Amino acid sequence: MPAEGLTAGQTEEVRTRVRLLIQITARAGKYRKGLLAAAARLSPEEAAIIAGLARHGLQVPQLKDVLCGGHVLVDDPQLYEDWRFAKVSHPRISSHHRDIDKAKYPDIGMRGALVREKLHGRTAQGTWVQLEKTPAAFGKRKLPSLNDIRHLIDYVIYRVTRSNVGPWGLSRLTERRPMYLSPAVAIPASLPPPVAESLAAALRRIEADDDVTSASEDLARRFPPPERADPAVELGRSLAGRAGRGLFGSSDVWVTQTPSPLAASVFQQRPEPLAWSGNE
Repeated sequence: MPAEGLTAGQTEEVRTRVRLLIQITARAGKYRKGLLAAAARLSPEEAAIIAGLARHGLQVPQLKDVLCGGHVLVDDPQLYEDWRFAKVSHPRISSHHRDIDKAKYPDIGMRGALVREKLHGRTAQGTWVQLEKTPAAFGKRKLPSLNDIRHLIDYVIYRVTRSNVGPWGLSRLTERRPMYLSPAVAIPASLPPPVAESLAAALRRIEADDDVTSASEDLARRFPPPERADPAVELGRSLAGRAGRGLFGSSDVWVTQTPSPLAASVFQQRPEPLAWSGNE
């Protein structure tokens, strides 16, 4: 768990940042009542889950679907271990990702004020996570509880609406149509010969146009670019660091405080133009 390696001050800083993100998200769209109150009671473990998704490219608009039960895939198997918290996690039975060996990688649940019931497990490439409105604990030699019945009702709603029932609303991002964070797109993939030839021809044409427009024609002739047998080889290479739109990409972020009186007075000033003199 990431929070275990943090000091009390660092843990509170992470919780504060996540609470602010939730408050920003709560301004757009409709949620069930109690979202902000639940964010105020955010546990370090819940904050670690949201922070982990943010590190892998979660943007503010996508946080809404996470809170409403959207199914999330992340190509990082380490998150499966990071989210197994010693004191609050428990094994769960679920029907998600049946191709995974559940004896080796059991699904893990966790309850909290914000996530209600967090459920996560392994995929072939990484980790999946989903928030549920109603916790369930189906198992052998156990009589159904009231929560189990409510969980069945949520399943009926899913079958009717084709939407996951999350703690704060409904999401169309199901296991069949999930949210995908940090996909491993740099894995090499072969192209059919006709497609590869067409792509190489298009890249050569683009490079030829760039050669004559990026510098003068004389310099372009004197310093030609290197000739490569296959210009498509460099496509798909991963960039160093995180190269994306960031947490607030495509989101409506605004300032709610009033403008500074000092700044407003400076902009309102209209200085007289300097008079020109022939002696100057």
